[in-house]
Amino acid sequence: MLPADFSQYFSCPLKRPEAVDEAARLLLDVLDPQVQNEVASVSEDGLTDFHLGLGMAVRNAFGLHEPDSLLLAATGTPHPDDASGIILLALWQRLNRPLTPEGL
Repeated sequence: MLPADFSQYFSCPLKRPEAVDEAARLLLDVLDPQVQNEVASVSEDGLTDFHLGLGMAVRNAFGLHEPDSLLLAATGTPHPDDASGIILLALWQRLNRPLTPEGL
């Protein structure tokens, strides 16, 4: 079961990522294996289940509500909710990509 409060993962100051791939890598660094497994195990459509918990933590920690956010601009959408969904999709894709010798 996922924690109800994801703010624990973002309690220490983080450098705010400026690109979607950078945000996904940062999430891999801060989220524990249980959360990573939960994200990886849902279907792509199931990522909407994370909108209020992990998605909100991403929006807050990465400053997606700030109009001058480079990361918000990098997602290609002006809406923070949609931007966090794009970031969670990038995380999900990283978690579900096949391992290759280059990725080891």
